[in-house]
Amino acid sequence: MGEMAGFQLGVIGALFLSVASSVSIVICNKALMSNLGFPFATTLTSWHLMVTFGTLHAAQRLKFFESKSSDMKTVMLFGILNGVSIGLLNLSLGFNSIGFYQMTKLAIIPFTVLLETLFLKKQFSQKIKFSLFLLVVGVGIASVTDLQLNFVGTILSLLAIVTTCVGQILTNTIQKRLNVSSTQLLYQSAPFQAAILFVSGPVVDQFLTKQNVFAHKYSSIVLVFIILSCLIAVSVNFSTFLVIGKTSPVTYQVLGHLKTCLVLGFGYTLLHDPFTERNIIGILVAIFGMGLYSYFCAHENKKKQAGGDVSLGSPIKGKDGTPLLSQDNDTHEVKKSTKNSLV
Repeated sequence: MGEMAGFQLGVIGALFLSVASSVSIVICNKALMSNLGFPFATTLTSWHLMVTFGTLHAAQRLKFFESKSSDMKTVMLFGILNGVSIGLLNLSLGFNSIGFYQMTKLAIIPFTVLLETLFLKKQFSQKIKFSLFLLVVGVGIASVTDLQLNFVGTILSLLAIVTTCVGQILTNTIQKRLNVSSTQLLYQSAPFQAAILFVSGPVVDQFLTKQNVFAHKYSSIVLVFIILSCLIAVSVNFSTFLVIGKTSPVTYQVLGHLKTCLVLGFGYTLLHDPFTERNIIGILVAIFGMGLYSYFCAHENKKKQAGGDVSLGSPIKGKDGTPLLSQDNDTHEVKKSTKNSLV
């Protein structure tokens, strides 16, 4: 029981860190882009990853964690894939309406379920599927407005969905297959993510904004917010790998939509953003779906454990039994309504 209680406390900490850091970076980036006129989202993300790698490198040298040798080809391809997915999501936002972009994000959950069912032979119960359906519908009601389609934007959105889903599934499976912690995997893959975004970011940003990131006038306040954004991003990146490693890609997406609801609520209460009955109803439906998802997953886990099918720390084979507070099987940004949002 002590081991289980300690694990649950660790998961609570990971979830809290993920929510707090993600909401914080959305607020910071909204101020940076909307109020201070710095629209270079993809390039900023590359800086985030550089600072993340630098921070982890310092932590590794100070013996906070051990660097573990692993299959570098796998890690390199994984890092490049994640970098490409970020670029594609930003391009999708640039080519599509806000409503269609939000639909792209919502499609990540069902597509992840489909991929895990087909290739990882996972089985999702009807109750789990129903709770995810409620969640997606609720967030859709709250955040999706116009749906303007175009061919290029649709292709980019499909590619963004595929690369994002595969990247998040690999974040979970690579940690287990290579027997590395979330910190070790992030440390090894961050340079490759940063490199591809640092090269492609200025090109993507200039295409979307018609401005050159290197010709931008950097005032002291802009530099302060860029540094703050990079520091918060360390927590965002770390908690992303931590949550996916300890739970599942689907659970991480569920948590992401909780952040969406929180940011919508924050925008209304503190920033006085427009808020309608539709927003309120959508958020309530989404939160209800999240609650059902966590309850059903926890209930299915308990049934499996009671039946003697799993032991503490073992994965539940063939089932998605990862609630927001779940059992470990490892060894150890609503998007703001602008064409220049961070992924």
